[in-house]
Order: sequence, then C-alpha cells, then structure tokens
Amino acid sequence: MEQLNFTAVTTNFSNISSTLAPLQVVSRNSRHLVTGIVLSLCFVLGVPGNLAVIVFLWRNSQQLSSLSRSLMLNLAVSDLMCLITLPLWSYALLNTWIFGSVACKVLTYVVYCGIYGSLLSVTTLSIQRYLQVVWLQNRLNQVGQMGVLVPLWIMEIILAIPAPIVRDVVENDSWTYCIFIFSSDAQEIAYLLIEVLLGFIFPFSIMAFAYIRLHYKVNQTEFFNNPRMTRLVTSIIVIFFVLWIPYHIVNVLNVAAILLRNQVLLKSVMGIGSITGALTFLNSCLDPLLYAFASKNICTACGNHQYGVQNHDDDIHQ
Repeated sequence: MEQLNFTAVTTNFSNISSTLAPLQVVSRNSRHLVTGIVLSLCFVLGVPGNLAVIVFLWRNSQQLSSLSRSLMLNLAVSDLMCLITLPLWSYALLNTWIFGSVACKVLTYVVYCGIYGSLLSVTTLSIQRYLQVVWLQNRLNQVGQMGVLVPLWIMEIILAIPAPIVRDVVENDSWTYCIFIFSSDAQEIAYLLIEVLLGFIFPFSIMAFAYIRLHYKVNQTEFFNNPRMTRLVTSIIVIFFVLWIPYHIVNVLNVAAILLRNQVLLKSVMGIGSITGALTFLNSCLDPLLYAFASKNICTACGNHQYGVQNHDDDIHQ
C-alpha cells in the first residue's frame, strides 16, 4: 500500500470546515450523505432560529443596554455567520468546489469568526453570570459594556486569521477541494493543539468553574433557587461538551496519527472527521433555544429586566 505523505501536503480532516471536503477521492457514500443531511438540518433550523433571536432582541432594543442581551445578540450573529455558509459547503461535499480560491479563504474566515465569536460570547456570558450572582456586581454603563464587547470582537477577528492562511483550493483528478494545507507536520500539530487549547480546554474550564460556582450559589440562596435557571445552566454546559468533545478528540487523534505515523489511525480519523465536524454546527442551532426560547419568562425578561429567573439588580441572572 502506498505510504501516506505526512509532510508535503497534509490535510486536517478533523477541522470543522476541512471535513466538508475530503482530500482523498471518494464516492458520495453514506458518510457524505449523513454529513450533508446534518448540515442541511443545521441550516434549515438554525438560520431562522438565530434570525428570530436577532429580530426579537432588536425589537426590544430598549433593553439592549443590558450586557447580557448584547452578548446574546452577538451570539446569534456569530452563529448565523457559521450557518449561512453551509449550503456552499454541502454542495462542495457532495459535488466539488467550484467557487475558487478567494471564496475558499473568505468563507473559511467567516466561519471561524462565527465559531470564535460564539465561543467567546458563551464564555463571557458564563463569566458575567458568575460575577453578578456570586459577587453581586452592579450593572455596567454603556462605556463599560463596550469595554467588554470591543475586545471580544477583536479577539474573534484575530483568532480566525490562521484558518484562511493555511487553507486553499487543491485539485485531485476530477475533484476540487477547499481544504487545510500544511507545509509540515509541525505546523499541523501546532495548529491542532492550539485549536484544542483555545477552542475547548480553556473556555470549557472557565465555563465549568463559573457554572459550578453559580450552581452552588443558586442552591445555597433561596432567592436564586429557580429550577428553570438550573436546567438552563446545565443544558448550556452539557450541550457544549457533548457537541464539541468528539470534534476535539478527533483533533487529538489526528495529532497522535501524525506523531506515530500510523496510517490506519489517520484513515480512521478521516473517516469520522466529517461527521464529528458537522455535528458541531448543531451547537449554533441550539443556542437560540438555550439562550432565548428555553425560558418561559422570556417576554417578562424584556419588560422587567429578567431572563428565566427573578432578579433585583441588573438582570442578575442573565
């Protein structure tokens, strides 16, 4: 069997977008069909859901002075950035990439801006809840809110830059792909490990700490003891973990395959990478449910500065 090339042109199939166009020439088998179905469902359900959240928050713009609602709006916009590109990735997955090199890089950047924007919004929401509930911090004025949001936007713009740099169009026989292309094993390993660290370990650790402390505070304080709040907080962290951990496990396995030069493991990673990558888009579909529609008090929230629980100081449980 011909030895796989690990150094000249390496492709990371565990990355979200790269999984949408496999490097090897394969037929449209069941794996591609499953991935295409998942992506289509994400687009059909996620785009209207996030648009509804944006319209809902915009129509209640008098409440957008709340940092929580600003973060929710940023979350919905970020998720929408990921989801609106899915028809093109789905087409390329089932057919071939026909949109050129520039579109390949631009769409990749849009997706990763959305991914990091969503991730940073969720993480910031968890920090805010922790500070407000545990430390009873007062509301931020408009300048203070911009002091939070602007660095968040800058961070997502910067974090998304590496993806289009190492991504381009490659032709293979009758197929054309928009994929990640690495100049060396070291570059790919570094890219994967940084993505695991910044895309999962670091934010998940912050969320876990904040929600564990928040859950403890809620249970210890009768005023904050609201079952709906507990269910919402639990759902946030569980769904994030469930939908993202397979993707990052594949990343780690990809690193192991490169280091061990294990051809069997690498092919296995390629086989499951497209499905685990597609599943992560479900998080963008579920965010509207978790942050807007899960609470039966959402309408009351807009009128009384509440969101799913009672509060007495700047929507303290946002």
